[in-house]
Amino acid sequence: MATISAPDLCREIGDNKVRDVLERMWDALDAHFRFKGPVPARTAKLAAGGDTKMAKKVIEEAGEVALAVSVKDREEVIAESADLLYHLVVTWASMGVRPEDVWNEMTAREAAYGLAEKRAKSTINRQRG
Repeated sequence: MATISAPDLCREIGDNKVRDVLERMWDALDAHFRFKGPVPARTAKLAAGGDTKMAKKVIEEAGEVALAVSVKDREEVIAESADLLYHLVVTWASMGVRPEDVWNEMTAREAAYGLAEKRAKSTINRQRG
């Protein structure tokens, strides 16, 4: 039997947990956008607000994460990051972007750069042009 180091085991458990939560959320949101499946009232209101409303919420939550970082409030960074992830998943579902699409992009970046970091602007511009 192969042994798994503690950091690798924690990373594996953590990765799966995050993916599971985000994918379950995406599934519910996808059902809402495509078939008017049930979601909590606040989520339904956000979805009904359209793409512009959802985009504004992503910007707002990203700003709140940044502010929490600037004052070194760890608990607020965690809470606002959860809000940001929620709003990203709502936006993904409205656009038909599956979590696996994002994971695949991150995997490709990791393969290219050794870390799933942001691509250089010149790379992005070449791919669009």
